[in-house]
Amino acid sequence: MKKVLSVLLMVMLTAGLLAGCGSGGGAANPAATTPQGASEPAEATEPAAPEVQPATIRLGGLKGPTTMGMVKLLKDAEAGGTFNQYEFTIAGAADELTPQLIQGQLDIAAVPANLAAVLHNNTKGAVKLAAVNTLGVVYIVETGEAIETIQDLKGKTIYATGKGSTPEYALRHILQENGIDPDKDVTMEWKSEPTEVLALLGQGGGVAMMPQPYVTVAQNTLPNLRIALDLTKEWDALDSGSMLITGVLVVRTAFAEEYPEQLAKFLEEYKASTEYVNANVQEAAVLVEEFDIVKAAIAAKAIPYCNITYLDGETMKQAMAGYLQVLFDQNPKSVGGSLPGDDFYYQK
Repeated sequence: MKKVLSVLLMVMLTAGLLAGCGSGGGAANPAATTPQGASEPAEATEPAAPEVQPATIRLGGLKGPTTMGMVKLLKDAEAGGTFNQYEFTIAGAADELTPQLIQGQLDIAAVPANLAAVLHNNTKGAVKLAAVNTLGVVYIVETGEAIETIQDLKGKTIYATGKGSTPEYALRHILQENGIDPDKDVTMEWKSEPTEVLALLGQGGGVAMMPQPYVTVAQNTLPNLRIALDLTKEWDALDSGSMLITGVLVVRTAFAEEYPEQLAKFLEEYKASTEYVNANVQEAAVLVEEFDIVKAAIAAKAIPYCNITYLDGETMKQAMAGYLQVLFDQNPKSVGGSLPGDDFYYQK
């Protein structure tokens, strides 16, 4: 009898063990393993991503169109309405900003387009292009009515400043692409100061190449001075896939790598600032003067002609690469001796 009881006990134990196993070696049935009335264990969750913390970004800008698009951002920052905090430095010339950028005293700066390439090449990649912020600001002006098309420049003397600078290279490229020899078909007369150009125009006509906002300043002195040609439109008419670019935003590579989220927030707010400036000229002009860029009366007239914009990513890369190629073909030194590679272009 004892043997029979022992066998029955073994059968019951074995049946109990089998009942606790799923078919095909699957996982145990939760109903069989979770005590009655007890809650099931919570599923494991991924830890929440750390919240992006604001940064204090040191900005640099020049007194001119390349910084005008920044003013709404700067004003919002003063009121605590931006994601990051900003320390702003304004300068009259690029050579005041570049040492600060290279030495790490500035994180982001608005500078001439070709200078961005020069800095990238000379620092072995320590500076990247973050965005294009200003297209062409150079115009052909005259006090008469002789110039209506590029072809009308044949045989003319053009007064200008900045020999060997990017406006000269842009004009030469546009002339060449329109079948005009810049060395034979026109005469470029270079002056050291814009006031000299203005004096010549006031003496009895003539043609000049001038940038904004100086065109607006000159028109206050010579009311009959008119814009004859917009070199940005003339460049676009060539349909080369590139753009005439004046100003850009550059960022220190080390900063971009350490603070990518904060940089992304800055670029988002900067883009909104440029849109505000273009859509609210009178209000933006007041801010332009407030941040010591140029007087409000001048800014109000000049902003519509300053081609303030925002380009990043592939659009920025295509536009800038084509522009730098033109400068390189004219003078390799204008871009730092060589065309920068893909690492020059910051990608979010």
